[in-house]
Amino acid sequence: MPRVQWPLMCGRPAVQVMLTLAQGGQPLTRDLLADTGAGSRRAVVDLLLDEHDCLLCGGSAHQPITLGGAYIGSFPTYVVRVQLPTLGFDRRLRVVTVPHVPAGFDGVACFGFLNRFTYGNFGDPHQFGLEV
Repeated sequence: MPRVQWPLMCGRPAVQVMLTLAQGGQPLTRDLLADTGAGSRRAVVDLLLDEHDCLLCGGSAHQPITLGGAYIGSFPTYVVRVQLPTLGFDRRLRVVTVPHVPAGFDGVACFGFLNRFTYGNFGDPHQFGLEV
């Protein structure tokens, strides 16, 4: 089974995803906090990102969503192409844009996204990974 692992960032689990820039189609790598406490299995949101990233990547605007955890209020959402090439993952996902992301990260990978994979440290306490 394919697996990809990343070193912890700031002592926290991280996932690295690729977005695609609308102009030129170049990849835009984003380091996301892997947060199993962000959302539920049934949540309609997969990632939290800066709005600028969504616009740079040609995200199509979607209906706003109301959040009530670490981010409280109504926030814009976009549908953005997200890739994990090593795992063969290439999908358009619903992303919420938030005014600030956790320090040291470009956004958050929510439980709904992480739960698509087997995840954990796979025996290495200095890394976090996803497996298909």
